[in-house]
Order: sequence, then C-alpha cells, then structure tokens
Amino acid sequence: MTKSGLIETIAAQTPHISKKDTEIVVNTIFDSMAQALKLGERIEIRGFGSFQVKIREAREGRNPKTGEPVHISAKRTPFFKVGKELKELVDGSPVRAAEADSDDSTAVVS
Repeated sequence: MTKSGLIETIAAQTPHISKKDTEIVVNTIFDSMAQALKLGERIEIRGFGSFQVKIREAREGRNPKTGEPVHISAKRTPFFKVGKELKELVDGSPVRAAEADSDDSTAVVS
C-alpha cells in the first residue's frame, strides 16, 4: 500500500471528511512521527508496533569492488518492531496467490 492508497482508503471510510482534509491528516501524522524520531523519541502504537532510532556505531568496511578498507561513519537509523497483535494477524492470514508465486518454494497446482 502506498501513501496515496492509504489516503484513498481512509477517505472512502470517512465520507464526511473530504479527501483533501484526509490527506492533510495523514501528512500531519507522518510529519509528527518523523519529527519525534528526529528528536530521538520512541513511538508506540498499541497493537501495531513501535518505532525508535537505533545508533549504528562507526566501523570499518570493505569496498566490494577493490577490497580496500573503507571507514563507515556512525549513523542513526529508524527501526520498527512489530507488535504482537499485528504479528498474529499477519501470521494467521492465508497467503494470496500472487505472494505464493513469488515464494521460493514450489507450489503444486491441481
């Protein structure tokens, strides 16, 4: 699902709110979440999951082309941990045909 798809779905479920207002609400939520992560805050949405910023330490890596050592600077990266309810919901749902086709396992068609 894309951001525009999310806006379409919410607008369809809330006919009393215009699509433009729905887009403003969705953008405000995402902007608020991004700002909170920028400030190092943790975001928890019960039943869905939590977002936090993890710090990746500086390290030495290798250039895959030349094999030369390369210094990789420390950085902050957003991290999402799925909530128990969402994990159970996703795990308990049947796999759709399109997903099964892209799976590495062999599917038997009768």
